[in-house]
Amino acid sequence: MQNLKTQSLKNTRVLIRVDFNVPLNESQEITDISRISAAVPTIKKVIVNGGIPIIISHLGRPKCKDSTLSLYPVAKKLAKIMNKNVIFLDDCISKKVKSKLSSSTYGEIYLLENLRFYKEETNGDLSFAKELASLADVYINDAFGTSHRAHASTYGVAQFFKGNKYCGLLLEKEISSLNSVFKNPSRPFTAVIGGAKISSKIDVLLSLLNSVDKLIIGGGMAYTFIAAKKGKIGRSLVENNKIKAALEIIKKAKENNVNLILPIDSVNSISFKDQLASSVSEINKIPANEMGLDIGPKSIDLFNKEILSSKTILWNGPMGVFEFNNFSKGTLSVGKSICESTYKGAFSLVGGGDSIAAIKKFNLTDGVSYISTGGGAMLEYLEGKELPALKALS
Repeated sequence: MQNLKTQSLKNTRVLIRVDFNVPLNESQEITDISRISAAVPTIKKVIVNGGIPIIISHLGRPKCKDSTLSLYPVAKKLAKIMNKNVIFLDDCISKKVKSKLSSSTYGEIYLLENLRFYKEETNGDLSFAKELASLADVYINDAFGTSHRAHASTYGVAQFFKGNKYCGLLLEKEISSLNSVFKNPSRPFTAVIGGAKISSKIDVLLSLLNSVDKLIIGGGMAYTFIAAKKGKIGRSLVENNKIKAALEIIKKAKENNVNLILPIDSVNSISFKDQLASSVSEINKIPANEMGLDIGPKSIDLFNKEILSSKTILWNGPMGVFEFNNFSKGTLSVGKSICESTYKGAFSLVGGGDSIAAIKKFNLTDGVSYISTGGGAMLEYLEGKELPALKALS
C-alpha cells in the first residue's frame, strides 16, 4: 500500500474515506469526538500536500435518507476542531455535488452527506462506487473501522483510481500497531479478552492461541468456560451451544503451551441491577439463585500479576458489567494494570467499543500505547483474515 508521506497532491481533488460513525444523543449532538479527531491528521496532510479534501463517511444504519443521521453536525464539529470552514454538501453523488466539486479550489474542505443514505453503499454496488470515484483524482482510505466490509466506498471505489490510491495516516498507524502486537510482539505476549459472549470471539481466540504466551479470559464469556469445566455458575450468562467450542479452546491452549487464565472467583447478584447487594464466591460455586457480574478480588490479583509481567498486551472486552459501579472494579483494576505495565515499557493495544468506553470512563486513555478505532475490523485482522478494503489498496 502507498502512503502519503511524500506524495504531492497539488491542485488535486482527494476523496478521503473516513469513519465518522460517531455516537449521537437524542438532540443529534455528538457525544464522543474521538473518531473525528483521529481523521484530522490525514485531512491536514492532504491540505499540506496541496490537495482539496473531499471527505466521505457513513453514520449509523439508515434504511433510507434520514435527517437524524445526517453528517451535518459532524461537519460543524470538524470545522471547530480544525478551526477551518468545512463546506457540507447534502448529498454524495448528485449532479449538484459534482458541479460544486468540479469548481472547487485549494483551501476548501468538503464533507459529503451520509453514504448509507444509498443502499448501494453497503451492497458494494460498482456503479455507485464509480459515481463516487468521479468526484476526485486521488483516493485515500483512512477508515480502518470499516475495512473488513466490501462496501462501495471502501472496496469498490479503489479500483477506479489505479495508482492514485493511498492509505491514510490513521489506517497506516492502525496496521502498524496491530502488526506490533500480532506479527512481532515482545514477549511475554498476553491477550486479555472479555465481553459478554464467546460466540463472537471463537475464531479470534483460536487464532490468538497461535501467537500469545498467556490468554486471560474475563467478562460474561468466562462463565461458559467454567460451565464447560463442570462448574456451578448459578444464573450467570452461559452459551450452552458453545460449550464444545470452549473445550476446544482449552484443549488447544494446552497443546500450544499457552497459559489459559480463567477467573477463580466472581462477584454475584440476584439480579442484573446496579444497586442490589452483591456477594463473592468461587467462580465454580456460584449460588443457584445468583449470577456473576464481575471478576472477584482473587481473580483481580491473579490477572494483574500476569499483566504486570507482560511485554505486549492486547485488551478486548471488559471483565464485568463495568457500566454498573458495583460491578466495575474488575475492569478498572485490569485497565490500571495495563497502564502500569505500559508505563514500565510494555506495548499495549486496546480495541473494541466496550473496552474503549471503559478506559474513557476511568480516564485511562493516556496510559495505553494505542487505542484501535476498529472493533470488528481489528478482530478479523487478528484472526488473520484479509480485509477487503486493505486488499483494494494493494
